[in-house]
Amino acid sequence: MKKGGILHPVLNRILAETGHTDLLTICDRGFPVPAGPERLDLALIDDLPTVVDVLRAVDREFVIDQIIITEEMRQASPERYHQLQEEFAHLRFRAVTHQRFKEICPESRAVIRTGDTVPYANLMIISG
Repeated sequence: MKKGGILHPVLNRILAETGHTDLLTICDRGFPVPAGPERLDLALIDDLPTVVDVLRAVDREFVIDQIIITEEMRQASPERYHQLQEEFAHLRFRAVTHQRFKEICPESRAVIRTGDTVPYANLMIISG
């Protein structure tokens, strides 16, 4: 039995199989997940877990080179934007339009869906 850290077996496998510069998308409950990437649905109820909850867990066990967020997050969800900037100040952030985010998403190794209800909460991890 694993002592701690990420306990979800599929998420552990996805992280172990993800290579340098691969993309992982962590999205809110309403994001249109494309058909191509593997889909891991962690959503249980509203806001459980959130995108931030999943990012915290992944950041403890995974090498992250960069985080991609949407420009729309700054306007629609300023509290979330500031939370990410403060809590993950050790990471580099890059912003793209929501449309560009949706265009890039099919390149993801996997899309991890959460129960997050914050508008434009979605982000992509670029593996280090």
